[in-house]
Amino acid sequence: MQNTLKEIDMGDIKMLYPSVLTIAGSDSGGGAGIQADLKTFSALGCFGTSVITATTAQNTKGVSSIHDIPVEHILDQLRAVLTDIYPKAIKIGMLSRPEVVCAIASELRSYPTIPIVFDPVMVATSGDRLIKQETVDVIKSELFPLSHIVTPNLDETAVLVGREVQCVDAMRKAGREILSMGPAHVLVKGGHLEGEQIVDFLLGGSDVNREFEGHKIDTMNTHGTGCTLSSAIAAFLARGLSMLESVAMARNYVLLAIEAGREVKTGTGHGPLNHFFEPQKLIKYEMV
Repeated sequence: MQNTLKEIDMGDIKMLYPSVLTIAGSDSGGGAGIQADLKTFSALGCFGTSVITATTAQNTKGVSSIHDIPVEHILDQLRAVLTDIYPKAIKIGMLSRPEVVCAIASELRSYPTIPIVFDPVMVATSGDRLIKQETVDVIKSELFPLSHIVTPNLDETAVLVGREVQCVDAMRKAGREILSMGPAHVLVKGGHLEGEQIVDFLLGGSDVNREFEGHKIDTMNTHGTGCTLSSAIAAFLARGLSMLESVAMARNYVLLAIEAGREVKTGTGHGPLNHFFEPQKLIKYEMV
């Protein structure tokens, strides 16, 4: 694994851990959101920090209530982290209000060199829309141009392009449309396609056009898969990998985490992945 910073073991010089920031909601059930993100960062050898945009009352069976955090407190959290524990990458999850999107985008424009991984959570597992069209429009205009990669599943892709996406060819076309909205890369995730195969497309400019395939794993324990994948991409970017390498490694990590948690019983509904099936050491780098 190649890193942009020199890896070291000991010495008197100052060192740092590759830090990754998540901006997302809290999942009281521990399977998704901030909790899944921090577990992923830790499992992949990074130090995780967080900005909580909302708290949820949820478990493996669903969400019963949501409490939005005031915008000013969200910004206070963000500034506190950015001015002290500088992240090597940022993952952004569900942002449900236009004012939150605008505030975060405005703050992050001052940090253009930090890779941003945006997981545009817009549709619940039940198929219900989680955010209004106004928020979707603001995300496209304000946050997509700042994003180094966005990672929509098929339901989210349909919201973004305004039509159903139900086959591989439609995924390719939709991916190119989303790419034209401003992000540097887009990973269209095909886990909801019919059949036993998973097909994902990574697109980016003229030089990145990659199809990933894999087999679906028969399990109910898939809660937090999207959060985990986007967080894993951010962690590998923080460790110095390229976008293509980070996506490939993140997909492999998620598949192994699903397999490792396939028969584990957590709650009575859709359980989480096993994030710590093979934790990596927290890496130390020379300060530059």
